[in-house]
Amino acid sequence: MELYTLEYFMREALKEAHKAFEKDEVPVGAVVVCQNKIIARAHNQTEQLNDATAHAEMLAITSASNYLGSKYLSECVLYVTLEPCVMCAGALNWAQLQKLIYGAEDELRGYSLIKNPLLHPRTQVLKGISGQESKELLSQFFKKLRE
Repeated sequence: MELYTLEYFMREALKEAHKAFEKDEVPVGAVVVCQNKIIARAHNQTEQLNDATAHAEMLAITSASNYLGSKYLSECVLYVTLEPCVMCAGALNWAQLQKLIYGAEDELRGYSLIKNPLLHPRTQVLKGISGQESKELLSQFFKKLRE
């Protein structure tokens, strides 16, 4: 049995999403993996930082780029609990991400709603890993907001 599975890394992203949930942020978490090692972790911090661009993916990209000393993440995999928005997909394109793996689909603001491809042509995509758990955490968060 291999220790580092898709599910293992997505669980790490979900841990980040739970941190966001506890801080009353939209519960999205992300990890960047390079050669089976997590090199960046992030969760949404738009409220905490008072910054509309402080999405988990954006923060993870910056952290991973700083770690590698490169603006390119062409040998990296991003695990994120929710499908990236258009802004984040654009940033992932510029970073030339090798692979994107996400949990729940974002039916309102996900990048896949745009007909023209937003990700780098070489970026591979895998969706639905731990998608139900990601979706349930988001539902729980928005239910709590409405109460």
